[in-house]
Amino acid sequence: MSVQPLLDIHVARKSFASTTVLKDVRLALQPREAVSLLGPSGCGKSTLLRIVAGLEKDFQGELRSPEGEVAFVFQEPRLMPWLTVEQNIGFSDDSHYDKAWVTQLIEEVGLKGFAQALPKALSGGMAQRVAIARGLYSRPQVLLLDEPFSAVDAFTRMKLQDLLLQLAAHHAIALLLVTHDVDEALYLSDRVLVMDNRPSSIRQELTVDLPHPRDRRDPLLAQLKALCLTELQRAHVI
Repeated sequence: MSVQPLLDIHVARKSFASTTVLKDVRLALQPREAVSLLGPSGCGKSTLLRIVAGLEKDFQGELRSPEGEVAFVFQEPRLMPWLTVEQNIGFSDDSHYDKAWVTQLIEEVGLKGFAQALPKALSGGMAQRVAIARGLYSRPQVLLLDEPFSAVDAFTRMKLQDLLLQLAAHHAIALLLVTHDVDEALYLSDRVLVMDNRPSSIRQELTVDLPHPRDRRDPLLAQLKALCLTELQRAHVI
């Protein structure tokens, strides 16, 4: 028996004014699956993520997703500077947030002792840990991430990637990630979808058949990276 996908979307067309950005894009996300979107800058990866999140409703097509169980982690942490770490994580529930749950999330993202800290006291990596915890607060089945680690250094980025995988496994959630980093896409994902230039569709799907935890030096990742780079180069010249 086939498993019903958590998320199933068909974007027949998405345009801004007279410019068509997405055309005939089909994507299904299975429970606990991690999928990354790669493609040229401006091809519509973030737009597709916003459609999935329900933030962009003006498109032709169909979207089936678990209602109220999709959360979004943006490229910037977007923390409220006047709120503490604890308050930022429980922000969606205003002053009535579940403090025990917030405390657990703070510990899970490695920020024990920083519950009362303000964002100005946090490093970039710490701020993004808060953003991830805030995304998990609603107990989503799907976590959407739009280049969430692009603003941190390489070592912090690797630590955050491992943290994300640990949290996804622990909370049994699926991940849909937009990134420009081929290594990141292959390290995190079960599938990598390479998108065309505008009007964009999915030109190639690569399966990463490796168990977690993965060795970043695995020869299969190197082979898949070469394939990804070839497809990205072709997408740029279309």
